[in-house]
Parts: sequence; structure tokens; C-alpha cells
Amino acid sequence: MDCLGRIAVIGSGSWATALAKLLLRNCDRIVWYVHREERIAEFRRCGHNPVYLTDIPLDVGRIDFTSDINGACSEADTLLVVVPSPFLTATFDKLTVDISGHNVVSAVKGIVPDSNIIVTDYFERHFGVGRDNVLAVGGPCHAEEVALERLSYLTIGCRDTAKSEAFCRCIDSPTMKTIVSPDVEGIEYAAVLKNVYAIAAGMISGMRSGDNFKAMMVSNAIREMERFVGAVAPLGNRDIDRSAYLGDLLVTAYSRFSRNHNFGAMIGKGYSVKAAKMEMEMVAEGYYGAESITRINNAGPGADMPILRCVYSILYEGANPRNAFRVVAETFS
Repeated sequence: MDCLGRIAVIGSGSWATALAKLLLRNCDRIVWYVHREERIAEFRRCGHNPVYLTDIPLDVGRIDFTSDINGACSEADTLLVVVPSPFLTATFDKLTVDISGHNVVSAVKGIVPDSNIIVTDYFERHFGVGRDNVLAVGGPCHAEEVALERLSYLTIGCRDTAKSEAFCRCIDSPTMKTIVSPDVEGIEYAAVLKNVYAIAAGMISGMRSGDNFKAMMVSNAIREMERFVGAVAPLGNRDIDRSAYLGDLLVTAYSRFSRNHNFGAMIGKGYSVKAAKMEMEMVAEGYYGAESITRINNAGPGADMPILRCVYSILYEGANPRNAFRVVAETFS
């Protein structure tokens, strides 16, 4: 559509499915990369994603499915990347075609664990995609509610306003409102951090520490997010209270749809980290985000991040959740 050309969806989870449904409302056809051929066959036979959001019908007649990442990238001008961040490099390590001239839209809301960089930086550094050609999707949107056509708002970040506006037109609907922003890096880092804080909120719920304490944690978390994002991606007019930052934090910290909250809740109830990971049917991005942001912060910005330290100590150092939160509570204001 316009300057974006043909769009390929890379990934087949719930968020990819919800976004594909939006694209099919406004685009004649889309390419969809699904890494397993048998899953594609089920898609075509059922008329919906056979694993995620199974009650959401899709017009499969307008979808060009492929299990070949190179074929998908060759057929498209714009890549909508919706692969969980732990699997991102494994997916694109197979790439042999040149995508330096493509547009890449990151809807990952995670960080690349091995290199501890945001997704748009990964495509810029590893595949030569231009800075004006990378976009980031942010905001308080659970895939389930988007797919059910409940009123939702997404922020599309790109330095090239024409491209962010073009992508907005691709996903606009009566129940999907879009906002344009130049803050690609801020949106991406905020999306990683809100998952970490959602794990903290879940732990508080699991421990039955109360709504009062959870609200205090969240109010301190948004200030912690502001300190880190301001240090690692300075932007003079960023308003941390906007929906791409605070809104996304709130919905992820409080919603029953939040896999990060649910992951944290299991740990708060007494599950080991390993057991909670095994219990989860989907990836809790905040688990990986806690380690990556900790490394980034330790290596450079050095922002004051007591909540991050608390979550990291529980997930990676075996700290007792109650003791760890008792310590972090002393820093709240």
C-alpha cells in the first residue's frame, strides 16, 4: 500500500494473527511466512490459525502462505516481523536474499537476546536496512482484544512520517485507531521494559501482596522506564505518559491476557522459574528482557533501576520473591 508495497507477515503466533486480520481488511493480498508446512495445510483447511486465536476466521484465499523465509522476503516490499525475540535470529539466519531495500516493521515487543539490541537495530546492523525504513509498533494492544475488534490504539514509530502513516492506513479500522510517532527506539525499549514490570506485577499478584502495593510498583516502574529510555535513547519531547509507554505498561501489568503477568504470578505462587517457563504455552518476553536490559544498563547508561534489579535477582539469581520485593519496596516513593 503506497510506499510500503506488498506486505509479508513473518511469524504465526497470536499477535501475528491479529495483525494479519487487520491487514486483510485493507490490503488485497498478503504474504504470510509460517515455518511449518503442516501448519500451513491446517490453515488452509480450517480457514483460521489452527493453534492461536482459533475462533478468528481469516480469508485464506487472499493469503499467499510460504514456509520459505527467502521466498516470503523476495515476494514482499515490507516485512511485518512478529516472531518472538528468542527465535528472531534463528528465523533470519536462514535469509540469503538482500532485504536492505525493504521496509521492516517490528511488532516483536522484545529484544534480541544474543546481542542485546532492539529489533530495528538488528535489521539495520545485520541486513543494512536503512534507518528511515524501520518501523516499530507499540501501544496497549492485546492480540485477543484486537482480533475480537474491541476498540484499541497502536502507535507506529518511524523517522519517515509518510511510511508510518502508510502503515497506519494498512491496519486502520473502526476499532483500531493509530498514532504516528518518530520515537522508534523509545517505543521499542519501553515495550521490552513493560514486560519486565508485568512480571513484577504478576509476582505481586501471586504473592497476594495487594493492589495497593502493585499500584505503587507500577507508578515507580514508569519513572524507572523514563530514566532508562531517556538515557539510552534521548529525545527532547518524549512524553512517558503517552499510550505507547504508560498505556502499554498498564495493560500488560494488569490484564488477564498478559502472558508476562501470568508468568510472574506463577513464580509468586511458589513455582520455580524453570517450572513456570515449562508451564507457559507462549513465550514470556520479559524473562529474556530482564537479562538483556540489565546487561545494557550495566554496560552503559547506569540508570537507577531497582525494580529491574529485583526481577532479575529472582529470575536469574534464585532470590526469594518476598525478600526481594521487601527490599525494593524501601526504594518506592
